[in-house]
Amino acid sequence: MPKVNIDSLKLFSNVIRGLSMDAIQKANSGHPGLPLGMADVAAVLWLEHLNITPKVSKWANRDRFVLSGGHGSAMLYSLLHLFGYKVTMDDLKSFRQYGSVTPGHPERGETDGVEVTTGPLGQGFANAVGLAMAERMAAARLNNAERCVIDNYTYVFMGDGDMMEGISHEAASLAGNLKLNKLIAFYDSNNISIEGNTACTFTDDTAARFKAYGWRVFQIDGHDYEQISATIRRARKVADKPILVICKTTIGKGSLNKAGTAKVHGEPLGADEIVLAKQALGLPAEDFWVPAEAYELARKKTTKCTRLAKAWERKLASMTFSAEEQQLLDALNGQYSIPENIALPTYDKAVATRAASGKAIQALTAAIPNLIGGSADLAPSNKTWIDSSSAISADDFSGRNIHFGVRELAMAAIQNGMIAYGGFYVFSATFFVFADYVRPAMRVAAISKLPAIYLFSHDSFYVGEDGATHEPIEQLSSLRAMPNTVVIRPADPTETAQAWLAALRNTTGPTAILVTRQNLEPLDRSIYPAPEMLEKGAYVLCQTKSDEQPDAIIIATGSEVQLALKAYEQLKAEGKNLRVVNMPSWELFEKQSKEYQETVLPKACTKRIVIEAASSFGWERYIGAEGLAITIDHFGASAPYKVLEQKFGFTQEAVVEKIKNHL
Repeated sequence: MPKVNIDSLKLFSNVIRGLSMDAIQKANSGHPGLPLGMADVAAVLWLEHLNITPKVSKWANRDRFVLSGGHGSAMLYSLLHLFGYKVTMDDLKSFRQYGSVTPGHPERGETDGVEVTTGPLGQGFANAVGLAMAERMAAARLNNAERCVIDNYTYVFMGDGDMMEGISHEAASLAGNLKLNKLIAFYDSNNISIEGNTACTFTDDTAARFKAYGWRVFQIDGHDYEQISATIRRARKVADKPILVICKTTIGKGSLNKAGTAKVHGEPLGADEIVLAKQALGLPAEDFWVPAEAYELARKKTTKCTRLAKAWERKLASMTFSAEEQQLLDALNGQYSIPENIALPTYDKAVATRAASGKAIQALTAAIPNLIGGSADLAPSNKTWIDSSSAISADDFSGRNIHFGVRELAMAAIQNGMIAYGGFYVFSATFFVFADYVRPAMRVAAISKLPAIYLFSHDSFYVGEDGATHEPIEQLSSLRAMPNTVVIRPADPTETAQAWLAALRNTTGPTAILVTRQNLEPLDRSIYPAPEMLEKGAYVLCQTKSDEQPDAIIIATGSEVQLALKAYEQLKAEGKNLRVVNMPSWELFEKQSKEYQETVLPKACTKRIVIEAASSFGWERYIGAEGLAITIDHFGASAPYKVLEQKFGFTQEAVVEKIKNHL
């Protein structure tokens, strides 16, 4: 792109400042420091280098822009408005208001042009790593010596807060290892955080740290337009490293009395200060002022990018692709597909559901070439390695396995970025107890409606000898508390494969699949309902007298379903009319009709028991205040799991006695 002259860049950046100040002031809420401090870098990047266009906003080969410090959203919304995205002037005036498309932090799916949901510091940076990884993986599958289909950059703005968060260390380390040279990060280094000068907590040599991670580092004046543009051009020529551009900036630049201080970080400037700032910046006092020249500068840039997008589409139409390549292209354009009648594994002997999950992964990846994933250094244990493929590396991104390393939080946030890029189904995996490390990014996936799949193995105290630190207790109820998240705990090896299918079909949010370390017998499906019933969330396994109202209902999940069936057989012989319900997923059950729910859990039967090797928290919604919870409301212990069964009361004898006493 030809350079824009300095006067135009200065005007454009000051218009960004003016719009941001006014939006925050009108809302009486927001963070002017970042928009004012990074407006110059933003103006150069968006007008000269960033290839995006609202005319083809989902163009698969567009550059991606991420605002990791999402509190600076007023700047991003101002840019989106100026460039013609679906962010009107009225939307800017509705900043941070209920129902607006300009919420306090950027949200994917809520605002045209926002690539990822950001706000929890560091996650946006990790998302950017994921976007860059997905670009390399798509390019490895679609580009060859004769054609270049995918060739875009990922740009991310990050600040001191992002740099302090541990996730940035995790993500930067992996990005350096993979040599993601299409990733360019701009570090807004202004030495100010909410509590004052960052010297009170943050004296790292950031340049040295990123060089040690394998990054190329540039240091510039973040208010020098020529230096900014020249550095971006140099960064785009780096062939073997991700790039960090350390921008020395003044937070709140333009504010006469607050610039360079913590006062400008997270509160409106105030009407009087805005008048002074606009005078200093050469802007009229008019609120939300935008000159025709600013719109024209953005229009010229988007016109050029629209031509690029249309030329890309024409070039694509002239090419021939294999069926597998076309499937990826379709998915990059939002058209995902799962084949019918995938040959899923069956079982005639006991296996751990983690092993059954591994076999399901092999079957599904054979049928779905754009299903990829990896583990936080646990693939041999949680059985997530895709046997038919290699792992991606800095030299070859054609593989389907991802070594995330021992970086659970970064893994999940990177996964979010990869899914947001498009084209791939992406799973990640770790032990269930470490869902606590995954949770912050899982929550953002739920807010963003990203269909992330998490495989959590070693799902209960049956982990055994590893002890309390590795035995999940409260994790299950805490994940169930997360809105827009499906949690599945399959009862046997065959049902585990169905859990994977249910996860792949869930396109509106994340899914967590919980699997066991210990072996489970496959349920005899000639006696019990088909495993496909898992997608109902809960279903009746058996009842003593099916034509009568049951005396009591035993509800169980996962490995405890088999314990419930053993107790049922003993109690049935003693004349009790009992029903056993397998409930692998609360969330899937709640999606069923009220009529179906009544057939499984009739309101008339108030005697209810739940058996689950986890916290009782939340089960009152299904068993009532007077129900019996055979659960575990204390931490685990280090011992063989057979010993723990005895100690914690999860044997047939103990369960039968508790149910008898309850009835």
